[in-house]
Amino acid sequence: MLTSAERQAQIRSALADNNAPITATQFGQRFGVSRQTVVGDIALMRARGEGIIATPQGYQYEEKSRHEAVIVCRHTPEQAREEMNTVVDLGGTMIDVLVEHPVYGQMRGQLQVKTRTDVNLFMGHLRQREGHLLSELTDGVHLHTIGYDTPEQLTAIKDALRAKGFLFEEVG
Repeated sequence: MLTSAERQAQIRSALADNNAPITATQFGQRFGVSRQTVVGDIALMRARGEGIIATPQGYQYEEKSRHEAVIVCRHTPEQAREEMNTVVDLGGTMIDVLVEHPVYGQMRGQLQVKTRTDVNLFMGHLRQREGHLLSELTDGVHLHTIGYDTPEQLTAIKDALRAKGFLFEEVG
C-alpha cells in the first residue's frame, strides 16, 4: 500500500500528464483507497500551494486562460444551458460562477466549461444529483469569469449574451 506522500506524488504526476479532469473515485480505485482518502490527500496538496481545482468533472490543475474577464449575468435556471452554450460556441471558457450571498458573502463554484460536451456533462450532473445553480440563491444574478483569446472574442460573447437578455448591465 502506498503512503500518503507516495499517493500525492502519483496524483501530482497524473494531473500534470492529463488534460482531462480525474475524479477522486478514479484515483481511489487506482490506489486501492477510499474516495475520501484521496479528497484528504488533495486537500493537503492544495494547502501546500498546489494549483489543483475541483471541477464538476473531477480534479485538475488550474489553467490560466490567455485573457480573463468578469461579467455579470441574470437568467432563470432553465436558461443556464443556453448561456453556457453561447459562451463556448464563441470560443470562450466559463471558468467559474460567483454569487454574492446575503449571509455567506461570496460563494464561488469552479466550472471550467470549454465545450458543449462540458455543458452537457455539467447539466447532466446537476440533474442527476437534483442540484441547484448558485444563481438560484440570488434571484438569477451571478458573475462568471470568462476565458478568451482576443478582445473581439470577448466583445462577441458579451454581444451574444446581451442579445439573449442574459448580460446584466446598468440601465440609464
